[in-house]
Amino acid sequence: MKPIFVIGDVHGEIGLLEKILENWDRERERLLFVGDLIDRGENPGAVLRLVKQLSMEEEVIVLTGNHEKMLLDWLAAPSEKMAYYISQGGMETIQTLLPENIEEKVTPEELAKRVMEESADLITFIENLPLFYEEKQYVFVHAGVDLTIPDWKKTEEKQFYWIREPFLFGENHTGKVFIFGHTPVQNLHSDGSSNIWISPDQTRLDIDGGAVYGGSLNAIVVEEHAVTKLFRVDK
Repeated sequence: MKPIFVIGDVHGEIGLLEKILENWDRERERLLFVGDLIDRGENPGAVLRLVKQLSMEEEVIVLTGNHEKMLLDWLAAPSEKMAYYISQGGMETIQTLLPENIEEKVTPEELAKRVMEESADLITFIENLPLFYEEKQYVFVHAGVDLTIPDWKKTEEKQFYWIREPFLFGENHTGKVFIFGHTPVQNLHSDGSSNIWISPDQTRLDIDGGAVYGGSLNAIVVEEHAVTKLFRVDK
């Protein structure tokens, strides 16, 4: 198994992403993002452009997160979804996907049309992101899976990028080790730290350091039999 350099939820923090990528061994390691590249943060558009460019040059796996899905949902129903998407940090994404500043008087439909036209390549990139990536005993996913059903691969689609507690604290009989983001680790550590969270049974590893909330951007190197390296870049 070729090692995988796995990066947690970036949420537009381009500066932190550039710093943590300094630890990535391009010659030896693949690169994997667990989703939520966009919304909130310093420059979500720049993050998307960098990740898309890397995916054209190297062996890169990018998973879909709930924020990528929220962007697509807004593009499909601009007026209906506008208020909710903005409340989730969507305006930072919209602004950085457009080459010019947004005019004061523009309808949600007009705004969505501009994004679709002016960042068409990035939208297509997002539309084609997978829900999970499986290799050996590892499953990489944005939020988690349904552990209550016989076959975790039959998890309802939205749960792959939205699920929390049922996955985080349920019994895992799948034989798989899940590496994911979505839930900031500060919510799982009693001391509120930004360090990677490992479930008591050692089968779930949360790497979302809550970077956009003042935490850290976390990364790990996954090899065939173990996680061999941990990296953290603080906000």
